[in-house]
Amino acid sequence: MDPLLITVAFILGFLVRQVGLPPLVGFLVAGFVLDGLGFEGGETLQTIADLGVTLLLFSIGLKLDLKSLAKPEVWAGASLHMLITIAAFSAGLFGLGMAGLPLFTDLTFPLAILVAFALSFSSTVFAVKILEEKGEMGALHGRVSIGILIMQDIFAVLFLTFSLGKLPSLWALLIPLVLWGLRPLLFRLMTRSGHGELLLLFGLFAALVAGASGFELVGLKADLGALILGILLAGHPKSSELAKTLLGFKELLLVGFFLTIGLSGNPDLTTVGIAALLVAVAPLKVGLFYLLLTRFKLRARSALLGSLSLANYSEFGLIVAAVGSSQGWIGPEWLVIIALALSATFVIASPLNSMADALYTRYREKLCKFEVEAHHAEEPPIDLGETTIGIFGMGRIGTMAYDFMREKYGETVLGFDFNETKVKQHCAAGRRVILADPTNPDFWPRIKRQEGKAGMVMLAMPKHQVNLTAAKHLASHKFRGIIVATAHFDDQITELEEAGVTTAFNFYNEAGLGFARHASTLFESKPLPPETEN
Repeated sequence: MDPLLITVAFILGFLVRQVGLPPLVGFLVAGFVLDGLGFEGGETLQTIADLGVTLLLFSIGLKLDLKSLAKPEVWAGASLHMLITIAAFSAGLFGLGMAGLPLFTDLTFPLAILVAFALSFSSTVFAVKILEEKGEMGALHGRVSIGILIMQDIFAVLFLTFSLGKLPSLWALLIPLVLWGLRPLLFRLMTRSGHGELLLLFGLFAALVAGASGFELVGLKADLGALILGILLAGHPKSSELAKTLLGFKELLLVGFFLTIGLSGNPDLTTVGIAALLVAVAPLKVGLFYLLLTRFKLRARSALLGSLSLANYSEFGLIVAAVGSSQGWIGPEWLVIIALALSATFVIASPLNSMADALYTRYREKLCKFEVEAHHAEEPPIDLGETTIGIFGMGRIGTMAYDFMREKYGETVLGFDFNETKVKQHCAAGRRVILADPTNPDFWPRIKRQEGKAGMVMLAMPKHQVNLTAAKHLASHKFRGIIVATAHFDDQITELEEAGVTTAFNFYNEAGLGFARHASTLFESKPLPPETEN
């Protein structure tokens, strides 16, 4: 990568990070700056961007529960939203053409439908980045958003397959059989790949060779292959570890993706004006998502957060526009227009997602008017019973803390987690764990009502931002008990304590101390064997 590209991307990513925005906003702006300086990304940067998107879809597959796609709020929500959006946008685009506006006049009604189809997608890259940064991939709204995006990706792959006039090879019919046969072998390879660089290389092999290249050989989309291989490996015990191993590599490659969006074309006043118009109507997409999700029984907050994570145009829209342009259906100006609108919605949606809980708290009464009487099965009322200790985040650390506290204090310990599968596993193991989202401001008033009984809250969630948000909610509801939390770094401890946490622990340091105490106890209790003479 060119030194100028790296420098500009780092500086702008760093600057926006300092004002509380995700670095991806800076990378987008860097693309526009570099384009203004006459920089051309070229094939290398495009390859990096493509690899980033492919690994992103593979990582999604590793975490995906296929049963989630069968839920009405996912398949019906995605389908209805796309149909309504296409109908409304295509009518608007064709109407503007009839009114004689530049660039719109060239759109026949079928071409207006094509452009509307491109605008109906939401960005998978953006949503996953936002949800990962907030630690909400496992929350209900996170799972629903990802499911909707997967459905949209499937629609896009079908379009690309048939629009290019190139049907898959007959060999594609054998893919289910081949995958069924490969699964045991891939599982065995994954198990024996260890935990270091070989596991990373296995992940790249599975995503880029077995998945992407394998599907391309039979005339299917490479990204679809990476997604399906990820889903195939999702049942392996090391799938989460593999996703974490790929994280840094994937994040670096995705920088290239955001840069290529900014470098996608030179706008003029006409294209900027049309892009601004598209940005202005983007809230209609968000409102439609909110309305549909509340119709499918999601509570107002889950529907709002899910809608905001989908509040943008998509990289797949660029791909659809590129296909239309290459086939001569629409002018190349539409590629620039959609790239500008996509970039602008990224920039606008980033702070909106960061302020999502604040927005919900401010407009709660108005938003709750859209709720239906029956609530989603995953959002039941929460009864804390005789709880005195609440442990939030039932991963490895939370589970160990739960078992220790229950042994000492009995059944007054209660675990919380927003991952439905994990909750079921803990309940099957005999632990008292309920499904709850600690970042939800509606949850904490119930904690307040139990204030006389709940003496301590333990925040053991893996994402620092989630622990920090939960601590701020506790402070805002004047929780008077003890709050302890885990952290990865010392500066995070400072942030947590400033947010009202009684004490926070760097679990890397605590793990070292625990290891030393265990070794010391063993050393003192077990006599050394006598030395033998040579």
